[in-house]
Amino acid sequence: MIKIEDYAFPAGLHLLTRWQAGDKDAKQQMANIFDAAIDGAFDENFAVLALPNKVNSTASVHMLALAVLHDLYGVEAWDYYNTNPYRYVRANLAVSRLLGVNKYYNTWALYAFTCEPLGQKMMYPDKFPPGADPDTTLINRDNWHLLETPDFTTGIPKVIDDILRVVEELTGMPPLLNISAPYSLAADIYGQEPLLADVVNAPDNVNALLDHLGDTVLGPWMDHHFETFPNGWVELSDASGSPFFIGPDNCKNMSIRSIRHMLRDKPYGARVFDNNYRGDFVAEAKKKVRSSRRRAAKVVESTETAGSGREKLLELTDAKVSVNPVFIMRLEADKLDISFYEEQAIQRNLPLTSGIGSPHIDMNSIEDLDAKKLEITAEARSFVAAIKRVCETIDLPEDNHVSAPWPSHIYFEDVNGQSQFELVEIILNEVYKSAPIERQAQNAATGT
Repeated sequence: MIKIEDYAFPAGLHLLTRWQAGDKDAKQQMANIFDAAIDGAFDENFAVLALPNKVNSTASVHMLALAVLHDLYGVEAWDYYNTNPYRYVRANLAVSRLLGVNKYYNTWALYAFTCEPLGQKMMYPDKFPPGADPDTTLINRDNWHLLETPDFTTGIPKVIDDILRVVEELTGMPPLLNISAPYSLAADIYGQEPLLADVVNAPDNVNALLDHLGDTVLGPWMDHHFETFPNGWVELSDASGSPFFIGPDNCKNMSIRSIRHMLRDKPYGARVFDNNYRGDFVAEAKKKVRSSRRRAAKVVESTETAGSGREKLLELTDAKVSVNPVFIMRLEADKLDISFYEEQAIQRNLPLTSGIGSPHIDMNSIEDLDAKKLEITAEARSFVAAIKRVCETIDLPEDNHVSAPWPSHIYFEDVNGQSQFELVEIILNEVYKSAPIERQAQNAATGT
């Protein structure tokens, strides 16, 4: 009988590497594993949580699981995301085990799933996640105020509820709803460039739009979630509203402001967080000269002044913590040294998570693999050391949050079928060989 334990780190990663390379024996082995996983053979293993006295790792793996199921069974994106929640969750759990990440983090195509219930036209490729059709936006400046609260008992909201019930059943972890924050939802249904143009020319209109989305769509959706799962959490995602795209001042005064507005008087506000604002480095920039793939973003940034770099960075950090008082996040796109986030985590008595961006481990983006291995080894080592120091310094619950559903410690922001698994192994090797965490409270209790 096949056992998932036989593919513990790094054996599972080696199998994924051979499958990715087109090895026929590896594909058959993968089929055997996923046949068993989908049938529930590994459910007992899936309920085992990460060790609380170690630095751990998490990953968003839904794109890799889709690539695997498409290759093995011909499952296409709509079927994968919208039907059979047990298959979805078990496939994601199995992929997590093969990768070697030891804390499960449940995700889906959240931006698409947030705008689809509103009636936004979607695109569902065969083996890639869905997205909003950028050529057919749902609302414009003249009609956005007509948008109404959708039915959260049918369609995508029901799909999500079903997935979350299975996650809780199989892992015991509280259900985590992943949806867009107001700015990113507006970008998907109003259009990225029209919204950015309004950020410059009609900021009051943008703020009114964001508040309407919070009051009419996202707030009621969160109400439904906590009525359904009283022990749940909500993760808001707002990449489009990041400093990197709209500048730090607009991020604070529009994106983050709209979340605080949406959460006013909500009794569950402490269980809602947004952890993916990208590009902290722009807060320290004296002169913004970088190019952007989003043409209008350059217009927005040119209207802002940098001010004192350190002061602006701390102001941005304060604003980010106001919508994520749960942990400090350093994302790959932030481009600042991990020491800043370590310092902030200790000062604020919050756990630290450090992201590994998907382009950082994308096989198609690496020109010199040997050089990349050296770079990523040193980087991962510094991340693990910083996280360990934070864990040993701040106040932590006994379980070190391993039963919490949010991403902890070393966080692979997206792993997919084009990820370079040799680099994943190098990073995780630093996690696994890290010494156990020795907490101050434990030391004090033992007199050491």
